[in-house]
Amino acid sequence: MNVQSIRIYIHAFIKDEDGLTIVEYAVAGGLITLGAVAAFITLGGNVSTAITSLGCAVQGKTC
Repeated sequence: MNVQSIRIYIHAFIKDEDGLTIVEYAVAGGLITLGAVAAFITLGGNVSTAITSLGCAVQGKTC
C-alpha cells in the first residue's frame, strides 16, 4: 500500500455519507421515543382518572 492509495482511501471515506444517514435515523428515533414517553407521563394521570371514573359509572358507584 503506497501513500497515493492511502490518500484515495481516506478521501473516499470522508466523502461517504452513508454513516450520516444511520446517525440521523438514530437521532430521529430517539426524539420520537422521548416524545412518546413524555406524552405517556403527561397523560398517564388523566387517563387513569378517566378509566377509574368510567369503572365507577358502570358499577353505579360514586368515586
